[in-house]
Amino acid sequence: MSHELRSKVRDVFPGVRQDLEDLVRIQSVSADPERLDQVERSAEATAALFAAEGVDVEIVRAFDGAPPAVVGEKKGPEGAPTVLLYAHHDVQPENDHADWDSPPWEPTERDGRLYGRGAADDKAGIMAHIGALRVLGDDLPVTVRLFIEGEEEVASATLPQLLEQFQERLAADVIVIADSGNWDIGVPALTTSLRGLIRVDVELRTLTHAVHSGMWGGLAPDAIMALVRLLNSLWHEDGSPAVAGLHSGPAADVEYPEERLRAESGAIDGLHWVGTGPAVERLWTQPAITVTGFDAPKVAGASNTLSPVARARVTIRIAPGDTSANAVARLEEHLRAHVPWGAELSTTVVDTGEPIALPADGPAYDAARAAFTEAWDGTAPVDMGVGGSIPFIAEFLEAFPQASVLVTGVEDPDTRAHGANEGLHLAEFERVVAAEALLLRNLGARG
Repeated sequence: MSHELRSKVRDVFPGVRQDLEDLVRIQSVSADPERLDQVERSAEATAALFAAEGVDVEIVRAFDGAPPAVVGEKKGPEGAPTVLLYAHHDVQPENDHADWDSPPWEPTERDGRLYGRGAADDKAGIMAHIGALRVLGDDLPVTVRLFIEGEEEVASATLPQLLEQFQERLAADVIVIADSGNWDIGVPALTTSLRGLIRVDVELRTLTHAVHSGMWGGLAPDAIMALVRLLNSLWHEDGSPAVAGLHSGPAADVEYPEERLRAESGAIDGLHWVGTGPAVERLWTQPAITVTGFDAPKVAGASNTLSPVARARVTIRIAPGDTSANAVARLEEHLRAHVPWGAELSTTVVDTGEPIALPADGPAYDAARAAFTEAWDGTAPVDMGVGGSIPFIAEFLEAFPQASVLVTGVEDPDTRAHGANEGLHLAEFERVVAAEALLLRNLGARG
């Protein structure tokens, strides 16, 4: 990295951090109706930060009462490429404050990390964009457009409407989505694939009403017994998915060390992994089936009763190359074929999101790889998959099919986004700011 650019990044970084801390103090929890005023306040603060950098901004929403998004534009030289910068200003609930080592809404530094809800996901994404604009100042080599969403953590329900309403103002040659992470401290990454997901509620009924287990146990199957057996059919003996027809594929050639896997997953001593194949394929490009909820009587206060009905929420992370429609159909086929003892089955699709495989080549990716390598002092970025889902990326690909989409981010393996003690590695964040400034410079130079 040139001495001049490194010096500029160093100069702007204290202010970038201070503004990030101010954003973290705003409790913009989009899932909490009691804090929707904080989501509005967060949009206003975000708009003001971009306006201070010369961006012509506006707070918009799909309809009255919908969550607020920030759109804007700062023009570059005539004929320069247009780059759309995405992040989101809403955050997850903080949940139990007792699980945090410091107050979740008061940003606190410990051992080189800044802790607080949204410190990484995704208010640092906003500030990476701000930081890059501050570094470049009046020498902006591209036209920058802006979309900072206010409902990402609640499934981006109105995003398709916003992309349709503001398509001309958001159209771009390159879209930079700052909502992912890097491979490790000191090793940057570009996210090139993400799994999709389906969530389906599965209900089994065996009786019209509850009955005494002493009178009828041994003859009538209870609903919990039936549901447990049905759910068990979802996996092979080795723990790999047993639902036929789900897609699997190869992953990037990346080594995920065993010690990292165990440390980052929180695996207990002696735990055996499930599935087959390389770890990165099991995490990124194979389907994964999880039961994320179960409705049945609680152990405390349980009576000697056969339960007539039981429900579970089944989540499938689906691999790139698959579709949510196929996954729903295959799951429902499997469930119907494995219902035990004539129980009555019903299923309800809760929500879906499509998997993504990005074509990780072309001029925009060349510019990004060069920028990341320079910002990390010669360490080239890893092409990384993500096992989780960012369904809105599919919306951008549909709305802007000619654009190159770059998925970047500020997170690292110990960020703990969505959990207690969410934290941002400050030295890595400074490199992220430098990388984005270099990326915009490279895109301008390449045209």
